[in-house]
Amino acid sequence: MKLSTKGRYAVRAMVDLALHTDEGPVPREDIASRQEISRLYLAQLFAKLSKAGLIQSVKGPRGGYVLARGGDEICIGDIIRAVDEPLDPVFCVNAPPEASCPRMERCVTHKLWQRLGQRIAEVLDGVTLEELCAQARELTPSADADERGVE
Repeated sequence: MKLSTKGRYAVRAMVDLALHTDEGPVPREDIASRQEISRLYLAQLFAKLSKAGLIQSVKGPRGGYVLARGGDEICIGDIIRAVDEPLDPVFCVNAPPEASCPRMERCVTHKLWQRLGQRIAEVLDGVTLEELCAQARELTPSADADERGVE
């Protein structure tokens, strides 16, 4: 399984937002700049993250974005799924009936791919946003939050 930029950028942006949450609403442009993500692309991701109930927009001159709930309540799997990133290792694992593989009933590897997809989801659902923030703080404990790298 290979995550696209949607998933990777969404996780980086959410970690950045969580790291700066104590400063109040965080402007999307600040996150885009720190994470080197296109502002327009980030706007698309934030629309999906907002729709999924992970972030909230705050209007006004000191506006920006805040987490909709605590970082300890948001798992990485939530973020990945919010931006429509498939977690399945192959197409056929959760394909709709009209698009399912005609070989599925006799495919010896189908159950293997299902188990792998479940393990991927377990790992991503087992890590919270707060855990990634703690790791980011450990990487550069003396650095200012703006200088922390999030990959």
